[in-house]
This record gives sequence, structure tokens and C-alpha cells, in this order.
Amino acid sequence: MPDTLLIDYALRTETGNKPENADAAGVMRPEGAALQNKGVVAAIADGMSSAEGGREAAEVCISGFINDYLSTPDSWTVKTSATKVLGAINRWLYAQGQKRYDTAKGMVTTFTGLVIKSTTAHVFHVGDSRLYLYRDGELEQLTRDHRVWVAKDRDFLSRAMGVDVHVDVDYRSLAVEPGDIFLFTTDGGTGFLTDNRLRELLAEQGDNLQGAVNAIVEEALRQGSGDNVTCQALKVLTLPAQTEDDILQRINELPFPPPLSPGNRIDNYEILRELHASARSEVFLARDIESGEKVILKTPSPNFQDDPAYLEGFLHEEWVGRRIHNPHVARLLDTPHRRFLYNVAEYIEGQTLRQWIDDHPQTHINTAREYLTQIAEGLRAFHRLEMVHLDLKPDNILIDKEGVLKLIDFGSTRVAGTREIATTFDHDTVQGTVDYTAPECIDGEYSNRSDIFSLGVIAYELLTGRLPYGHSDRPRPAHKLRYTSARQYNDKLQPWVDGALRKAVHPNPQKRYEAMSEFLYDLSHPNPQFSGEAAQPLVERNPLAFWKGLSLILGLSNLVLLYLLLAR
Repeated sequence: MPDTLLIDYALRTETGNKPENADAAGVMRPEGAALQNKGVVAAIADGMSSAEGGREAAEVCISGFINDYLSTPDSWTVKTSATKVLGAINRWLYAQGQKRYDTAKGMVTTFTGLVIKSTTAHVFHVGDSRLYLYRDGELEQLTRDHRVWVAKDRDFLSRAMGVDVHVDVDYRSLAVEPGDIFLFTTDGGTGFLTDNRLRELLAEQGDNLQGAVNAIVEEALRQGSGDNVTCQALKVLTLPAQTEDDILQRINELPFPPPLSPGNRIDNYEILRELHASARSEVFLARDIESGEKVILKTPSPNFQDDPAYLEGFLHEEWVGRRIHNPHVARLLDTPHRRFLYNVAEYIEGQTLRQWIDDHPQTHINTAREYLTQIAEGLRAFHRLEMVHLDLKPDNILIDKEGVLKLIDFGSTRVAGTREIATTFDHDTVQGTVDYTAPECIDGEYSNRSDIFSLGVIAYELLTGRLPYGHSDRPRPAHKLRYTSARQYNDKLQPWVDGALRKAVHPNPQKRYEAMSEFLYDLSHPNPQFSGEAAQPLVERNPLAFWKGLSLILGLSNLVLLYLLLAR
């Protein structure tokens, strides 16, 4: 499926028994960056027949809205752009009506507009033209008629463009799905056709969009419509990749799932057993009822139901996971029809790297190199998209039965572009595990080298069963970190291997490796830079041995002095 917004479009308009056609409609799908920044624009307008300038008013609304909206700054939201444009058009219509026709009804029209940007539809509406959504065989009216009934057989338009210097525009937004059909109609059509009949005509024509609008217009005329009849349809064929704001909007519309236990069903999944529970989330092994495949289902904790920052963090993990496609990164699965808030990921049968290290406290150097290479491949998928994982640790790495390593848990991942966006999600405070988190992250600074630090700590632990700076429950600033040589715990390691580990976990990010490939190369090939490792002071290479040796020398010196004093 193309990673872009593609549409199909059809229009039919008939004058009917009126002397002229005062309806207007139009669609614009821009190209290039404008499509991403502005989206697809569609609108329909019905000039008031009793207004002398109704036809011109409708045409001005359509052409003015489409062209002026596309000309607004990219930094504006869709809602801001559209409402400012409509406000300006309304003031112009009102002024022209007063100037040309000396009446507030000189240039009056209804207006219904649609903007589809990314995967969200934005609706703007004034008057009694209608916009429907046809999805999965069901028809939903997205607008409400601005009409006031003064008698059983008499009503009038209560809101329209050009009536007053100010206009109140209805606005709503909704998530879009491929296959959605947005149906625009003027009251000359919907005034003579029920919603059920519209649905039947759409269903009968299937994928024939032009056939559908033709059938609707012709049916309205057969039913005795004496007005202009216009019908316009826009079908969404494909959608672009979702932005984080789009997913936030969709997820905020979903309720938290009920308490789950084995045997329960949620949407299309059956809960098999609970795998993990914490104050922030619950993780279950589940089964896809349609395919029979096992999946991992993660639900948010109800303790945070009213916490927007937590909700954004939950959706952030989903957004990151869906953007990355790499054999060494766990896949998050698409859940287009879910009714509750949860994430679904592929089920990986195996064990965590933590379990592996516990069973193999000093991994053979060749196995360690193989594992580190796979972890680095997964990290590169993040770095290519300007993401930093920031919670790389053995517990967040799975090893399947084939020996393939996969990174999981993207809740701490940071994306470069989101730091420029005002959000409830704290993009500077890093919540990774202290022992594996680079010291600069304490101050909210991070880069690809922060992940290299974590990779270096994992490499050190694989080869020694220990941590280069020991364990701590609290973050430690860089100047308090003292590296312990890996050879102190594993004397089989070559000095140049220890040198590579020391550089990878250096407290100063500028003195670390710039690229993971350099680190991996130095773990397999002696680097002359580290050839003097053995000549380094003992206090740096092995602090414990240094102080033990110094204590022994001082003790012997005291014994010699005592002997000399007693011998006098």
C-alpha cells in the first residue's frame, strides 16, 4: 500500500426546476509537501435561492476556501487555518451583500467543508447541506441541519455564510480508515431521500463512485425535488503513516479495558495468562481468535486513567513500534478495530538476555560478539529514524528459539522531531534503568552515543557477569563514575578488549565511540590505541589489587621498622 493519501472522487449536479444552478462543489488534492502539510480539501455550498447573489456566494465559498486554506502557514492547525479563512470569506460576503444589494440576504450560502490531513478528517459546517460518512455498510450523518421550524410545514435557515458579520462554524474531527466514503449533498437531494435510501444506493453501486452519485441525484429528481440537486463523493483509497498526534487523538477516544484474567475476551483476543504486572501496566499472553496465533497484549494501568502524560507515553510506545521494521526489533501489530486501549505485539517464544546472562555469567567472547552485533542491528533501525532507545538493558532484549535477538519496550524512546512540539509527554526526562543509562541523560541530554553507552554496559556484563561501575539505585553524575577493568573479573580477556569496553562506557559522551560499528570492530580486532593498556597504572587497571598491594607493603615496612627499633 502506498505511503500516501490517495482518493477517488465523483460529482453530479443538476439544475432541476430552478432557473439556474446555485450549487457549487469542489475537491483539491495537492502534490508534494502540501499534501502532507495541508491534506485533501473538499467542499459543497448551496446558494440561497432567495438571495440575489446566492450563486456567486456559493462559488466564492468553494474556490475561496480551497485556495485560501492551502495558502495558510504550515505552522497553523487545520482548525485554525479553516476557521480564519471562513471568517474572512463570511465578512467579504456580508460586506458585498450590503454594498451591492443593500441587504443582509444579498450573498448568502450554506457551506460544508472537509479536510483530510494524514489520517484525520476535519469537518466545517454552516447551514443545511449535509456530509455523511459511509463505512462498512453503515451511513452516519456528520453534520446537523441549521434550520428552525416555525410550523409543521414551514422552516427557515438559521445559520449561513454572509448573513451576519460573524459566523458560527460547527467543527468536528474523526479518524479516517481506508475505504471510507464521504458523501456531500445539498438539501435538494437529502430533502427527498431518507438516510436509509442513501445507504441502499451506495451499497448497490459498490465501488462505482460515479454511479452512486448519479443514482442519488436521479432518485431525488424522480421523487419530485424542485431544487438544484448536487451530490459529491470522496473515497479514501490509502492513508499515509500515522503521526503521533493522530494516534493520540484515536487513543484518547478509547476507554481503558476492564480487568482481565485467563479466559476473558477483549475484541478479537482471548486472554491465556498474565505474564507481568506492575503499577504502570499489565502484560498478557493472548490468542488471536481469527488466526489462532499467540500475541502479547499490553494494557495500561487504570491508576493513570486521568493522566494525559501517561496516556501520551503509552501511545508514544505504539507509535514508535509501528514505525520500525527490523528483524531485531519486536513488531507491534495493527489493531484497526479495537474498542479499548491496549497494544498488541508479536509473541516471541524464548528467554530474555537477562536470563541468559544469569545462566552464563561469563559468556564466551565469540557468542558475546554475535549477540552484540544483533543488538546493534536493532539499534541502527532506531538511529536511522532519528530515535534513541534509551532503555537498552538485558531485560528488554529477547532471544527466540532460533537465537535471534529482538529489542522490546519503546516507552523511553525519544524522537528528535517531537522535542519541538508542545506536549504533555516529557521528552527530556529519561526513565531508563540507572545501571545501563548514560550519565548525560540525568540532565536531559541524549544522543546515539547514549545507546552506545548502554550497549557497552551490556557487552561488559556479558563478558564478566558484572557492571563496569557497579550497581546503584540512584543516578550518578559522570564525575563520580570509576571504571573497573573487565580483566579484574575475567582474566581471559585481552587488554584491547578491555580498552574497547572502557571507551564504549566512558562517562563523557564525546570520548565514546561515535558509531556502533567502530565498537564492534574493536571487540574483534586489536586496536593499537589500547596496546598500552597493560602499562597503565595498577590503580586504574585494578584498584582493588593496588590497595591490597599497598597495604601489604606498608605492613611489611612497619614490621621492618619495629625490628630495627627493638634491635638497638
